[in-house]
Amino acid sequence: VDRVIGWSARGESRCAVAANVHVVVSAWRDPVYRGVINAADLVLPDGAPVAWLLRRQGHSDQTRISGPDLMWMLLERCARVGVAVYLFGSTEATLRGLAARVRQAFPALAIAGAESPPFRSLTADEDRGVVERINASGAGVLFVGLGCPKQEHWIIAHRGRINAVMFGVGAAFDFHAGSITRAPRWMRDHGLEWLHRLLSEPRRLWKRYLVTNTLFLRGAAGQLLRARKARRSA
Repeated sequence: VDRVIGWSARGESRCAVAANVHVVVSAWRDPVYRGVINAADLVLPDGAPVAWLLRRQGHSDQTRISGPDLMWMLLERCARVGVAVYLFGSTEATLRGLAARVRQAFPALAIAGAESPPFRSLTADEDRGVVERINASGAGVLFVGLGCPKQEHWIIAHRGRINAVMFGVGAAFDFHAGSITRAPRWMRDHGLEWLHRLLSEPRRLWKRYLVTNTLFLRGAAGQLLRARKARRSA
């Protein structure tokens, strides 16, 4: 939070990414997307398995950093220090619900703009318009809810053009707007938020979780075995 607020106070164009298992596996499989993630200024372990693997690799104090929770903490800090925010992504209905809840929770927060882009690639003129509107708004933090991997490609492509810290937050807009019910705290604390989402949207998410979770476990096992062999041979 301190780092993001510091960047915004200096008017820096920065990119922050919340990397859950889906993001990690997608980056592992796609070299272009991997380059996007590696190019970000801040990448957070938004997933209990990701944090667990980091701990196994020697970062003993690494905890999960939830994207939706961090977004809420940033909104609270922005309200306190006077940094305006901009909401970009999702649907008009979700943005209305999100803005209403945020204003109720943080009356002092300046929401400089909220925009639901078309569900297609923007033309060059449309894209320039988006950049101009965000920059003209004076927002210091831009929350981007376009979903993985679109939002990460988008924020990296706009670094240096948008004068704000861009944070890809995925489903956080829906969680905070109430359009998707978030997992209970006990499930989040025990790394089971993915299971709650799967049970809530099985037809849409079953294949993603079956494939990505399996590939993550396979990749993690291979990585840990290679590290063990390297230690033994050292």
